[in-house]
Amino acid sequence: MADELIDILNDDLTVLRTCLKSEAHKNGWFHASVHIWVYTEKGEILIQKRAKSKNSFPDLWDVSVAGHITAGEDAITSAIREIKEEIGMSVAPYELNKIGVFKEKFEHREDFTDNEIHYIYLCKLEADIRSLRIQKEELSEIRLISIDSFELAINKRDFEQVFVPHYPDYYSFVLKKIKKELRL
Repeated sequence: MADELIDILNDDLTVLRTCLKSEAHKNGWFHASVHIWVYTEKGEILIQKRAKSKNSFPDLWDVSVAGHITAGEDAITSAIREIKEEIGMSVAPYELNKIGVFKEKFEHREDFTDNEIHYIYLCKLEADIRSLRIQKEELSEIRLISIDSFELAINKRDFEQVFVPHYPDYYSFVLKKIKKELRL
């Protein structure tokens, strides 16, 4: 994907300045993203396999939809845009349930640190997964996985070779919220 303008944030989430995403990553500056976890009534979670060309966590399974919040954009608008871009699904704001925010920092290389606050949403998948269209620059595959299978997978010792290594409490938080939505 092309470089994009994003807002650099203070610890209180106020905007300090705007710069290119590549500059933010090079300097480890704090910025915002959205994570949207798509689930089904049957207790399945949509996961995406990141494209091999990605500069962070290539070819690993990750959150259903994720992306940086563009400069001047609010989180809900960004979430709707990212869902449409990455999996071709149109959603309205009322279909997104904000479940929280989560700070996470990954130091990929000396010149690449992803220092983010994730605005996390849940979204129920009403369509057949075969109707979704993936953005090949961002991801190579999507699939549905049962909540039980997902929990088993992320609790295996080698999960970091298969899934993006979000902090364990991140995954626990998200799974708890999805189970609450499904009354499991």
